[in-house]
Amino acid sequence: MSESRRLNSVIIVGPAYPFRGGIANLNEALCSHLNANGIVTEIVSFTQQYPSLLFPGKTQLETSEQHFNFKITRLINSINPLTWVKAVGYIKTRKPDLVVFRYWLPFMAPCLGFIARKLRKHGFPVVAIADNIIPHEKRIGDQLLTKYFIQSCDAFIVMSDKVAEDIKMFNPKKPVSITPHPIYSIFGDKVNRTEACDKLKLNNAYKYLLFFGFIRKYKGLDILLQAMPLIKNKNLKLIVAGEFYESKEEYLNLIKAHHLENAIILRDEYIPKDDVRYYFSVADLVVQPYRSATQSGVTQIAYSFDKPMVVTNVGGLPEMVTDGISGFVTDVNPNAIANAVDRFFVEQLATSFTAGVQSEKNKFGWDKMIAAVKDIYQTLLK
Repeated sequence: MSESRRLNSVIIVGPAYPFRGGIANLNEALCSHLNANGIVTEIVSFTQQYPSLLFPGKTQLETSEQHFNFKITRLINSINPLTWVKAVGYIKTRKPDLVVFRYWLPFMAPCLGFIARKLRKHGFPVVAIADNIIPHEKRIGDQLLTKYFIQSCDAFIVMSDKVAEDIKMFNPKKPVSITPHPIYSIFGDKVNRTEACDKLKLNNAYKYLLFFGFIRKYKGLDILLQAMPLIKNKNLKLIVAGEFYESKEEYLNLIKAHHLENAIILRDEYIPKDDVRYYFSVADLVVQPYRSATQSGVTQIAYSFDKPMVVTNVGGLPEMVTDGISGFVTDVNPNAIANAVDRFFVEQLATSFTAGVQSEKNKFGWDKMIAAVKDIYQTLLK
């Protein structure tokens, strides 16, 4: 078929409330924006994402009650194939024009790949929004699982050049659309610094760096801790706000070894949605010292709160932060990060970088993601 046809209905397959985290947040936002654009959209989500043995955090679920103006149907258990069949049956009855899968981890390949293949056999176009193709933490079998999932889809939407290149390594013929990770609008408005400090019980006299999000080796918190003693500005504290997804002993030992006990504010827990705005409102600079990355939802939260950033030159981060405009892009080492932080304060770049963030964030509007979904649908009709 080559004739253009309007996209009227979509089903998103992936995590959503009550599951928590960036992927669930983006799915909910995507569903809301598609509906706002006249495309009837719902989410088919999980009853269980990970067996408890494989989940490193305290809970996979949101702690606060939330309400949405679209349908979320929980059907899929990632390790129970009978539920995969049930999900296929449900989606068939809904007759969507397009099915959009969220893919982020090879562990999910058997489950999501099975559902995608069955739907394609019944004539449903299948697109995946892929956060990662090559995982940050590699395991035996990743290549085979990833290949299985890629072969299960008709086309892909990705949010960085790096992920597009990774897909092409597995299959150079699959259509791939690249569009920026949209900015979140789900965390509320920024608040003034005094209010944020009061809420978080912080001293307004200090400057604050923010490391935000769950903590794993690839995110480089240890590199940032090693950078802290090298930073010349001593009227500075680092807020670490996020749950440890691995042992925190290494990090506590680094804090002790570098005598950072009074310089680190450790909020080692999942930060509820309602509190996110306070952490970003109090931050002078958001730091992402990652060892590897594709793109980052943390960057987009920083943009939504007009916060300058220091990010490392890995994966898609340099595509998201323009060096010298909305922040600094540095090498992955403590000296480079410390130098960037010092430059920000010594050269008094807060005003110019904030203006740069406000200008740059226009690149990350939801209109681009919605257009990508519509365009890839038209591509599959040809």
